[in-house]
Amino acid sequence: MPKINTKISNFDKLIIYNSVAWKILRGVVKRIFLGKTKGLLFIGKKVNVTHGKNIFCGKNVKFEDYSEIQGLSSNGIHFGNNVTIGRFTSIRPTSYYGVGNLGYGLEIGDNSSIGPFGFVGCAGKISIGKNVMIGPRVSFFAENHNFKQKEVSIKEQGVSNKGIIIEDNCWIGSGVIILDGVTIGAGSVIGAGTLITKNIPKNSVVYDKRHKLLGER
Repeated sequence: MPKINTKISNFDKLIIYNSVAWKILRGVVKRIFLGKTKGLLFIGKKVNVTHGKNIFCGKNVKFEDYSEIQGLSSNGIHFGNNVTIGRFTSIRPTSYYGVGNLGYGLEIGDNSSIGPFGFVGCAGKISIGKNVMIGPRVSFFAENHNFKQKEVSIKEQGVSNKGIIIEDNCWIGSGVIILDGVTIGAGSVIGAGTLITKNIPKNSVVYDKRHKLLGER
């Protein structure tokens, strides 16, 4: 675990220690219901974990308050070491009621984090590399509805899944939306509010919903 800033008062440190202690205690209880965990597991208040036997955690994984991690998937949900899932973030591979296709799942590498209020729709495979920083309210949609047959309702035409890949050492800004079939190359920066619909080369800087490429870092 990283050291607490020395400028923080002793009183504030006590508040932090108390919060962390409760998260560790919840983790001790919750890990019994998971597929496999290594080291400490930190669980915030009112975290909703379902189908836990399909969820696998490395060391020092943190599920912050009110987050939701659903494990119902064909390949499971895999968290590397030192991964953080932010407050109110939802990871959902499959329908709550098990109808429709069974989703593939998610893989997140070491030292990566998803900020608060995120949505990870991993019906198709989502792979997030190491040292990836994902800001608040970022959404991933690894699925598309088919709609080419005009005489058939869109709902009846089913879905397609190509998957999403975020390579190592990327920074994804607040409010970014990433759609199915996209690969974001290693070392890239995606500006806040950008809609990503196509592949991004390595070491790129991209901003706004028109995919304006500023160039390489």
